[in-house]
This record gives sequence, structure tokens and C-alpha cells, in this order.
Amino acid sequence: MIVSKTEYSVVIAGGGPTGLMLAGELALAGIDVVVIERRTNHHVDKARAGGLHARTIEMLDQRGIAARFIEAGQVYPVVIYSLIPLTIADFPCRHNYTLGLPQSKFEPILAGWVEELGVTILRGREVMGYTQDASGVDIQLSGNMSLRAEYLVGCDGGRSLVRKAADIDFVGLEPSTSWLVAEVELDEQPEVGMRRDSIGTHGLNRIGDEGLVGLVLTERQLKRERDPSMDELRAALVDVYGTDFGLRNIRWISRFTDTTRQASSYRKGRVLLAGDAAHIHPPHGGQGLNTGVQDAMNLGWKLAQVVNKVSPDSLLDSYTAERHPVGAQVLRSTQVQVLLNSGGERHQSLRDTMTELLGMDEPRRRIAGMLTALDIHYDLGEGHPLLGRRMPDLELQTPDGAKRVYSFLHRAQPVYLNLAEHDSFDISPWADRVQLVHAVYDGIWALPDVGEVIAPKAVLIRPDGYVAWVGDGSSRGIFDALYLWFGGGG
Repeated sequence: MIVSKTEYSVVIAGGGPTGLMLAGELALAGIDVVVIERRTNHHVDKARAGGLHARTIEMLDQRGIAARFIEAGQVYPVVIYSLIPLTIADFPCRHNYTLGLPQSKFEPILAGWVEELGVTILRGREVMGYTQDASGVDIQLSGNMSLRAEYLVGCDGGRSLVRKAADIDFVGLEPSTSWLVAEVELDEQPEVGMRRDSIGTHGLNRIGDEGLVGLVLTERQLKRERDPSMDELRAALVDVYGTDFGLRNIRWISRFTDTTRQASSYRKGRVLLAGDAAHIHPPHGGQGLNTGVQDAMNLGWKLAQVVNKVSPDSLLDSYTAERHPVGAQVLRSTQVQVLLNSGGERHQSLRDTMTELLGMDEPRRRIAGMLTALDIHYDLGEGHPLLGRRMPDLELQTPDGAKRVYSFLHRAQPVYLNLAEHDSFDISPWADRVQLVHAVYDGIWALPDVGEVIAPKAVLIRPDGYVAWVGDGSSRGIFDALYLWFGGGG
């Protein structure tokens, strides 16, 4: 669809999971946003992401849409770290599991929600270039179309034109290993499962009832071409298994490497980056899509407040400050997992040691907390353990009956949750943007990466579900936090 309007508050380059999530966040805040997507439909290469981690499911729950995805997926009570299953069934959160849901199913469901919110998606178009000035960005699209926006966000993947045009450094490690991944039809039915040899780690599994076989093969030599051939796949099968199992047809095939890179900054003026445009890494641990969606949740409400003139432009600096360390941790995690999956006897001792360590409770919880992103702790200063961490989805008793914490975040609005018996402090100057909720909670407060914590008297919850302030019964710091995150009172 082509529209005559050429001015928007925000233009998002890329309509994958990150771009769609960001569009939804902005739409909830009433921002005039458009998504530019080169694909003409929701077709997704099946080699993409395969599931959602606990924190991503929580964030979808914060918007009241988690059930749509859960109904379409399959629940597993574990996360996988370098082929080592780690149970998370004992984690104190509502969604203590991994949701098996391929991107080919996740993305259309997310797009459906975004379209319900009235977001314009221009398909069959892509950003060709742009220039920014003090008041906005002029964006050139394919098809001789141009747009003007206050801000441009690049969610356009690892080869991001938006990032390159902004001249933002993309630093990291060159590839050392490549893998083939495919769905195929075979004349012979192989023994499924994982195996390791001197080349690396490989896997075969049956898919559905159609006789399809999914495979992942480590290649003996690094290859960078993204579009492998049937001959290459046949040779790789023979190299690993001694036979091609009568390979007769390929449904789809792709190649990926362990290239690892991260943008030096997620912002340059009025141009921002999120998802793969900001960080790329191997798919080990399944963190890519999840990290991108969480980038969008962190950025969305901040960008909305700046566009709505609620907060100063400097609020956007907190996006890089908070999300860059998270991205760096994901890169480190995937690098370690690649090493653990490497072939040869020298790495077997490392794998044995890590398997033994992760069989212990504390290492398991630490690594699983990192994979699920339930351990994220933004540096918001010293204070209560909740400060800068995700708010648990508690079952509250309110004057209107039992309500979950996340139900108050469905419209992406911050919440001041008063749990003290007396009235809260006067936050009426922020009444137009911060919800005041009086409630009682008598249960245990627990965090997956910390354990039990002292029950607070009040908490200030950001729209992305992270705690911006914790009260001990006094007003110390509350007004500073309100000004910092949600602008001056009306």
C-alpha cells in the first residue's frame, strides 16, 4: 500500500520482529509511525529464530498479547546452553519455560497485533539513503518515494544500510566456522540426534509427519556465501555421515557463521539502531530475536516520550547505556557456546567440565538467568535489589479485586504501585502519564537471579516493566525518579 502522506514522527526501517515490536510500542503511545519493509508478505526463512525465552514472553504478557503466541507454540521447561539442557521450572516467574515457536509463526502473529493498532506498513519498499538535520531526517525509499520524520530507527538487519549510512562502527570478530542448516527429503531415514566429531557438532531431526528431515552440519572449511547449493549439502553429509542418505530434494537451505559484531553506539543524532542492526552473533542459545524484541521494548517508550515532548532528547542516551551492555553479554555468551561445540578431543574436556558445573544449582541458575534475560539489571544506582530489575508479575489485591501487576502495563504506561497501608505521596502532577495503583501483596518477593528480597513499600515501574524506584516508606528519591524518567509534572 502506498500512501500520499510523506511526514511521520518515526520511520522504522525493517518489519521483522524488532521493527514490529517497536512500531507497536510507539503506536500505544499515540506516535505517528510507519514501517518500511522490503518483503511483500510475511514469508520468513525457516532458518531464523525458533523460540521465545521467558523474559520475552513476560514482555508480551505486559502488553496483554502473550496468550496469542503461547497458543501457537510448544512449552519446554528448559533452556539449552551449548546442547546442555538447563531446567528453569523452579524460577520464580509466571513463564518459567521456553516457548518453541519459529519466527515464521511468531512474526505474523506480532504483525497482526501491530496492524490492529493502526500502524502503516509499507511493503515492497526499502530505505535507500537518508540525511538528517537538527529537526528531522529526510529518507529516500525505493520507487522514487521520500519521507520526512523526526527520528529514523534502523531495524534492518546485520547488513543495515541505516547503520552504515550513519557511519557507526560495527566492531567484533570475523567468522571462523560456518554451518549449513536445511530441511530436506531423503530416500533413507537416518538415525536422528546430535553428534560431535573432529569437524564439529552436527544434528539431524525429523520434522512433522511429512518425512522431512532438519539438519545442521558444521562445515570442514569456513565458507561465507549465504546461498549454498545442493552439491555443497550433499558433500557435507558425506563428509560427516559417510553418505548423503539419498538426498533428493531441499525445501530450504541456508548458511550461517560465527561472525560476532556490535555497533559502538545505538544512536547517532536522530538515527537509532535496534536488533540485528545493532548486534549480530551466532544463533547458539536462541538469543537473537529475543534480544531484538527487548531492545524495542526499552527504546519504544523513551522515543515516544521524546516525540511527545514529555521528556528531553537526552532520555534517548539511556537506550545505548542500558542495552549495549546487554548486547555485549549476548555476544560473549554465543562465543563461549561456539567454543564448547567445537570438534576435537581438546574441547571435550571443556565440555565435560561445563556439563558438570551446570549440573550444580548456582551455575545453572546463573547461566539460565542470562539466557532467559531474567537476570537483566540496569545500572540505576545503589539501592534495593529490585532497582533496575524486572518487576515480578505479582497477584495483587486491589480495591477492584485481584489483579496481576502486568495487567496495568497493557497500554505501555508507567505505574506507581503503593503497597503501604497509608496513602501514597502526592504524585498528582504526573497523573496524566503515571498510573497510581493502591494494592496489597502478602506473598514472597523473589527474583530468579537473586532469590528472596525484602518487600518494598512502593515501586515505580517503567513501561518496559523495569523498576525505576523502590520506596521504603519515605519519599526519598521518588520525585527525582519521576522527573528523570517521565518528565516534569503537569
